[in-house]
Amino acid sequence: MADSGKHWSGVGEAGSLLGMRILLFAYRLFGRWGFRLILLPVISYFYLTRKQARQASAEYLTRLSATFPHCIKKGMTSRQHFWTFGEILLDKLLVWMGHIRRDDVVFETPVAFSELDQSNQGGVILVSHLGNTEVCSALAHQLPDIRVTMLVYTQHAEKFNTLMKQTNSNASINLMQVTDMSPATAMILSERVDAGEYVVIAADRTPVSGAKRTSAVEFLGATASMPQGAFILAGLLRCPVYLMFCLKQEQKYHIYLERFATQLSFNRRHRSEQIQSAVQNYAKRLEHYCQIAPLQWFNFFPFWKSEQPASNPINETLS
Repeated sequence: MADSGKHWSGVGEAGSLLGMRILLFAYRLFGRWGFRLILLPVISYFYLTRKQARQASAEYLTRLSATFPHCIKKGMTSRQHFWTFGEILLDKLLVWMGHIRRDDVVFETPVAFSELDQSNQGGVILVSHLGNTEVCSALAHQLPDIRVTMLVYTQHAEKFNTLMKQTNSNASINLMQVTDMSPATAMILSERVDAGEYVVIAADRTPVSGAKRTSAVEFLGATASMPQGAFILAGLLRCPVYLMFCLKQEQKYHIYLERFATQLSFNRRHRSEQIQSAVQNYAKRLEHYCQIAPLQWFNFFPFWKSEQPASNPINETLS
C-alpha cells in the first residue's frame, strides 16, 4: 500500500516478514478464522495510517460506481476493499504452499485454454492487479506441458517473495525480476517464447522507470496513465497475446483467458497511434472484469489524472 507523494516502486513494503509469518502461523493453527482474527487489527492499522492508499481506494470505487452503478452493492467501501486485499494475501500464500486444488479452480474459457494447450508457439499473457495473479500457477495443473515465466518487480515485494520461497521451494512458476526492459532481457524472453514458453506480465501499473512510456487512456470515465511496456514487448516478440484474470467468486478461483491479439505489430509511421489503441483496448477489458469483482482491484496508488471524480453519494461512505 502507498505512502503519499511516491511512485509505487519507491514505497517500502508494508509490514514485515515476521508479521507475515505470524499470519501464516495463525492460519495453519486455527484455519481461515484464526487468520481473520489477527488480520483485523493489521488491516485496521494500515487503513488508518495509509492515507494515500485510502484515498486511492475511495477514488476507484467512486469512479466505478459512477460508470457502472449496477456493480456496486451495499457494504462495498474502502474498508471492505482493504479487507479483501488481506484475504487475497492469504490466498496468494496458499497457492505457493500447494493448497489450491484443481477443484478450487474454475476455467471459465475452455476454448481459449485448449488453444493455449495445443499451440507450440508460446506467447505473452497480460495480467493485472485485479484478482490473484499467483493462481496462474494453476495453469501447470490444467496444462502440464505449459511453461511460464512471470515478470515481477521483486524488490517491491522482497519480503513476501522470501516467504513464498520458504513456504514452497518447488513452486512451478519461474519468477524473473525486471526493473527495466533492456535489450538483453528482451532477447532472453524472445528465446523462451520461441521455445513455446509463455511470458506473464502485469499491464496496469506505470513502469518503474517513470511515466515516460505511458499512454493516457479512458478508464472508468476519466483519463488514467497506463504503461506501454507490456505491449511494446509483445510487439517485439511477435507472438500471440492473451489476457488473463483470476477472480475469486463464491469461494472458487475463476480464471478467464481470452486472446487479445494474434500478434501486435507497430510500424514506424503509425507506431504511437497503434500502441495507444492497444493500451486503450486493454483498459476496456480491465473495466469489464472490474465489474465482475469490484473489490479485487488492488492498485492502492494514485491512478487517474488530477481531476476530481464526479460527485457521487458513495463518497460519503468511503472517506
